[in-house]
Amino acid sequence: MKRGCGSRLEDALAKTLLRRKTSKTIRALSTRPTGSVDFSSNDFLSLATSKELREGFLAELNAGSSILGSGGSRLLDGNSTYAEALEKDIASFHGAETALLCNSGFDANAGLFSCLPQRGDIIVYDDFIHASVHDGMKLSRASKCLPFAHNSVAGLKEVLIDCLRDPKIKDGSRNVFIAVEGVYSMDGDVPPLSAIVDLIHELLPLGNGHLIVDEAHSTGVFGPRGSGLVCGMGLEKEVLVRLHTFGKALACNGAALLCSDTVRQYLINYARPLIYTTFLSYPSLAAIRASYTYLMQGETIPLQANLHSLIAHLHTRLLDLQYSLRLAVSNSASNTALMSVPTEKPVSPIFYVLSSEPKALAAYCQAKGFVVRGIVPPTVPRGGERVRICLHAGNTSGEIDGLVQVIGQWVQQQTRQSGTEDATAPKARQAKL
Repeated sequence: MKRGCGSRLEDALAKTLLRRKTSKTIRALSTRPTGSVDFSSNDFLSLATSKELREGFLAELNAGSSILGSGGSRLLDGNSTYAEALEKDIASFHGAETALLCNSGFDANAGLFSCLPQRGDIIVYDDFIHASVHDGMKLSRASKCLPFAHNSVAGLKEVLIDCLRDPKIKDGSRNVFIAVEGVYSMDGDVPPLSAIVDLIHELLPLGNGHLIVDEAHSTGVFGPRGSGLVCGMGLEKEVLVRLHTFGKALACNGAALLCSDTVRQYLINYARPLIYTTFLSYPSLAAIRASYTYLMQGETIPLQANLHSLIAHLHTRLLDLQYSLRLAVSNSASNTALMSVPTEKPVSPIFYVLSSEPKALAAYCQAKGFVVRGIVPPTVPRGGERVRICLHAGNTSGEIDGLVQVIGQWVQQQTRQSGTEDATAPKARQAKL
């Protein structure tokens, strides 16, 4: 009986997976081939392979606690003076009142958005906000969760005006939380933070409009010594909560919520992912400490500068490739579908190449030794299928040139095959008749 039920479940799951395979949206685990060039990971500053950072981590590990595990959730036995001192230094580095360490950025967002909005409050979020925020919103007590068009100040204004129809929003007794990201993980663009702050002041002058910025992809990349986009724009006092994660540019794991002491105490009491999860182990804390020491000492400043010069180089090379491909083939529409890049230079190390066949293009690049990833719905909207390219401070101009050349080879190959098929199609139809 149980085996029969299990079999029916397996059959149902297999059918669901088959639909994803058929639509070319199936996900699978993979590993990076030895010797390949990384244009995929979020290791923007190349700290994951830094010998200096590794030495700093080992020194920190050997100098501190003899206990490796945390021993439990932070409210029970997982807390330590080491963790509290680390939080104070992180808060100071980012110009915040306090910081609260979390096991991951996902846990931080899910916990924050599930408990911070009170009954009757409203959450307004960018259309491209991370999945972790969506999960938090589903569990929240907010009366409404309203999207606005990605990076659109006009779109945000329209939604906020609609929120003001609630008299308790208008008189300041209920709150509106506005959620954006410092860098969006698929498009690599940044929000118009200054304009958003001005709009909040204009429409919600009683102080009940609260901006929350997820700096997961902007940590290490923007701001003085990699302190983030908010610090780079001098808006520290305008943001209620900032999320900085450590698993990307900082080459470790975990996250911190930067906020006021009152918000921190509230999260300690009500954020379930924090309350009911075993806290970060000592080696994890030591790795965070080593990375922040590296930032504080200014060691990443030249890495930031090199990264931004590589961004300009890759964009120029991709535009050159796109131009040459369209000149080479009369049917430029076909090439556009296979490979298209934005004309405006990205400000972050996250690039994308739009393509009707992103998985095939990514597989071709990987076979040639360049690791990139094809991204398809539901991660991106339909029509936004792409190959995601991430630059790192440790990449070279030669590696970038090699990747661009391989992309061009694939487009030319696909165009030739398409042309051959078009030419033989009438003959095939005639033979069939």
